[in-house]
Amino acid sequence: MKSAIIGLGVIAEVHIEVLKNIGADITCVCDIDMDKAEEFVSAHNIKCKIYTDYKEMLDNERIDIVHICTPHYLHAEMCVFALNRDINVLCEKPLCIKKEEIEEICNAVINSKAQLGVCLQNRYTNINMYVKELVSKEKVIDGFGAVLWCRDKNYYESADWRGKWATEGGGAVINQALHTLDLLQWFCGMPQSVNGSIFNVNHDYIEVEDSARARFVYDKGVFEFYASVSHNQDFAIQIMLITEDKRIVITDKNLIVNGQSMAFETIKTQNVKECYGNGHMNLIADFYDCVKNNRHFEIDAFEGSKVIKLTLGIYESKGKTIEL
Repeated sequence: MKSAIIGLGVIAEVHIEVLKNIGADITCVCDIDMDKAEEFVSAHNIKCKIYTDYKEMLDNERIDIVHICTPHYLHAEMCVFALNRDINVLCEKPLCIKKEEIEEICNAVINSKAQLGVCLQNRYTNINMYVKELVSKEKVIDGFGAVLWCRDKNYYESADWRGKWATEGGGAVINQALHTLDLLQWFCGMPQSVNGSIFNVNHDYIEVEDSARARFVYDKGVFEFYASVSHNQDFAIQIMLITEDKRIVITDKNLIVNGQSMAFETIKTQNVKECYGNGHMNLIADFYDCVKNNRHFEIDAFEGSKVIKLTLGIYESKGKTIEL
């Protein structure tokens, strides 16, 4: 299958490594910065066409799968453009940043012969797949997730789209903690309501939140969520779940079930930052297998938009309980 990548920033490094490992035919890449694109192609020793206009690339090339690795605000328009041309799309998180964009993307999927997959790769780690199987046979009646990280001024100055509502779509929730919020929903179920608040504790040079809290209610119980990038160091992400007869704690690469600890080995690819987890390899390989064998990819636009609805719910709530 012929592949293409739009956006050659940090996360594209992960995608290109996986594509080379699975033997994909990388036909072309696109970035608005030609020098950056040429450096990317040279650094990864790939021979492909380079474009600076993604529309021109998708119209001119015969592509089976396009990887969208651009800043958040571009995801929706690029997904819709590709789907309208029956090109399969693998989109980095978040799927989109506005409520109306969810409907636009889902309608494009319905009217397309192609599939769309969302990179919520933490669902593909060994530990999280094990926990999903564990809780699928029980009711999760209570849950909690926390992301406590550090993102300093250098981080926000590294790209002009960071830290702005119009281009990033939010802060700690939609960017750093989205995967944890997605896992809580995946383990517990889709909530009916949320009471959330966002704050900016010590990043007065950005528009968006650096911290947030939320309480979600769903048909089996509740789960709570806290995210902050205002710390001086990165702490291990923690998720806690309570079922009728189990207490489950997930932290880093360790799982504790009713006081019994289990360690999970992980395979770390060369260019994957620790915070990305190690699920990209399995997710991308699964998506390619789905396209090749005409099998439906589970994290589609409808599934991938659930965490966007939760995120936008937190932003909309402003300390009051609202329906989702």
